[in-house]
Amino acid sequence: MMKRMLTGDLVTWVTCAAFFLLSAVPAMAGAEAGQIKVLNGSVVLERDGKTLPATIGTRVMQADTLKTGAGSSVGVTLLDNTLLSAGPDSVLVIERFSFNSTTHQGHLDAGLKRGTLSMVSGKLAKQSPDAVRVITPTTVLGARGTEFHVQVTD
Repeated sequence: MMKRMLTGDLVTWVTCAAFFLLSAVPAMAGAEAGQIKVLNGSVVLERDGKTLPATIGTRVMQADTLKTGAGSSVGVTLLDNTLLSAGPDSVLVIERFSFNSTTHQGHLDAGLKRGTLSMVSGKLAKQSPDAVRVITPTTVLGARGTEFHVQVTD
């Protein structure tokens, strides 16, 4: 009888562990980072090799690329309340994003390939300033303040 209980407990433990591990994989692969809150003009979102029209309310995921057209702009609110605003002719990549809403720990790497980016830092930068970076073709910026503006030209 004792062997049967141990076997049952082991099966239960393995089943629970597998469930938690498998449910975590999609969250890490395409973790939600935030949502488009403001959009003006022509903006597209590139995800998994596909180009989608961006609209207000579109969920932005880790590894997504946002591209704005001439005279266009997009505003994204991340889950930690960081505000990202890309101006005309910009290419913005959410390279890495993770956020624990309880501890406010995580990471944000935003890549600005071209154009302009204005940022108002959220809970991540307030908790761990070293955890927030903006990466451009020529430099990596650490977000130590609450607001800043970056421009990448050709």
